[in-house]
Amino acid sequence: MTTGSLRLGVLLSLTGGFLDAFTFLQHGGVFATAQTGNLVLIGVQAATGQWSAALRHVPALLAFVAGVATAETILHPRVSPVVRRPRRAALVAELVVLAGVGAMPRDVGSTAIVVLVAYVSAMQNAMFNSLRRWSFNTVIATGNLSTATRAAYRALVLGEPGAAEQARSFAAICMAFFSGAILGAFATHQLGNSAAWLAAALVVAALALFVIDEAWVRPGRA
Repeated sequence: MTTGSLRLGVLLSLTGGFLDAFTFLQHGGVFATAQTGNLVLIGVQAATGQWSAALRHVPALLAFVAGVATAETILHPRVSPVVRRPRRAALVAELVVLAGVGAMPRDVGSTAIVVLVAYVSAMQNAMFNSLRRWSFNTVIATGNLSTATRAAYRALVLGEPGAAEQARSFAAICMAFFSGAILGAFATHQLGNSAAWLAAALVVAALALFVIDEAWVRPGRA
């Protein structure tokens, strides 16, 4: 992310965990953002002959790829003058989709919902991919957990300056993703599709923080 704000990273990671729990529990056991999980499930289900179950995960994968490609297109120098604030636009798009999903009845096809959520989540992930001076991921915990562990080792064993700060920051990101999954699971069980409104509220908070952070640090268009 351009501002490098830890609190913004925590909010986006909280949203990422929430949305994975939401689509997995409410929409056919498919992850909206954790494409590693979808790939594993495709492999396992295909290997056991569950082809229809395996194919359920493919639209989410394709939507995620399309979302990343869209983000790269918007950030391209030839396109960026048209979309003057692409990162804000990505958060607004995610907000609109989640608000719409929350209003959808239960009988709306799960594939359509998962595709929409995966697409806007991929755009957000591609646009917000740095925490302070480090690369991170708002929708996948594995790399963040690895970074936190390596930084903690460098801090505790090697006494490397700055490593403790990195370890604390990435530990907070991992805990946010985990907490988001818990919150998403609880909200989905209680509210069904309406749980997406809670995720939309998290995006509203993230958008507000992004605007506030930009007022303090303005390295370029956002």
